[in-house]
Amino acid sequence: MNKQIASFLNSFESQLKVMSPGRINFIGEHTDYNNGFVLPAAIDKKITFSFRKSVSKTQCTILSTTYQKLFTFSIDKISIREATWENYIVGVVAEMQKIISGIGAFDCIIDSDLPLGSGVSSSAALECGIAYGLNALFKLNLSTLQMIEISQRAEHEYVGTKCGIMDQYAVMKSKEGAVLLLDCLINKHSYIEASFDPYVIVLLNTNVSHNLASSEYNTRREECEFVVNTIRKDSNNVSSLRDVTFLQLQQYKDQLSKNHYERAAYVLEENERVLAAVECLKTGNLKQFGSLMYASHRGLQYQYDVSCPELDFLVDFSETNKEILGSRMMGGGFGGCTINLIHKNAVDDFVKEASKAYKEKFGIALTSFVTVPSQGTSMYS
Repeated sequence: MNKQIASFLNSFESQLKVMSPGRINFIGEHTDYNNGFVLPAAIDKKITFSFRKSVSKTQCTILSTTYQKLFTFSIDKISIREATWENYIVGVVAEMQKIISGIGAFDCIIDSDLPLGSGVSSSAALECGIAYGLNALFKLNLSTLQMIEISQRAEHEYVGTKCGIMDQYAVMKSKEGAVLLLDCLINKHSYIEASFDPYVIVLLNTNVSHNLASSEYNTRREECEFVVNTIRKDSNNVSSLRDVTFLQLQQYKDQLSKNHYERAAYVLEENERVLAAVECLKTGNLKQFGSLMYASHRGLQYQYDVSCPELDFLVDFSETNKEILGSRMMGGGFGGCTINLIHKNAVDDFVKEASKAYKEKFGIALTSFVTVPSQGTSMYS
């Protein structure tokens, strides 16, 4: 630890503490920016924030204990920074300033137990924690939805990922023991009580992040928009894939490339899978719920083309084990985690076997953790 960081830590007296969790998504991947349905939940791993108002009128100081990095910026002159993680923070401040006054200089210490690059949305946890903390510290009276939208815009404008609203919404709105059925067309949600016993949620982290992840994410969004624009020429009521029926899509098949058609077909099918999954949770049909998870992965693998060999290997490996009900890739794709529904008595053996097979295949160590649906962004003492 360098002297500057040590000095900052020794002089810091917290005025406000916030925790902001990562999130999982059971089903409904890449549907949010198409105004579709998603089924996420916050998890019990999180980023914690300690805030104080700065003694300086303009200078903000941010310390990440994870990176052991400290940086400063002026509250009066915010610009895009070289380090990506810093842009999640300054982006939120800049977007808040566009809609409200009263944000003063502040200092913040950030600590995280979220695995980075694993698809559990550490970025949204960071954005939402900053927005929530500043809202409370400076008594801005922003609504939760305003903070969610601010966090999303920060990622669009300062990081360059044109993400949908699912990550930020799940991070902010989740509650313990439930999953969120979120309708991304109207930004409304309902809580679905989720009891998976005797099964548990296990994330297997591939520990890879292929460099296609960011660019291909935006490309998929553009491909979906192309389909919408093609159909809209004849149907003014179509503003997103949410408005497109299977029959309409089939009628335009000859006007679309194979890739464009498959992208749209996946989204329409995935929306139906989300609604079917909700009914499975309500009736306790976990076996069918797991089957929908597998179907989701195959759609992401073959139709949406955002998986990778490491993710596919883990999903394939899980299908040979009768103690596992479902598995699929989670997140934007090209790396990160698979989410698995595994009998609680089989977790240790399966993780051991999967780790051995994965290391033999790719030469990479697999990491894992068990998680549960948890509380969204909130104060803590």
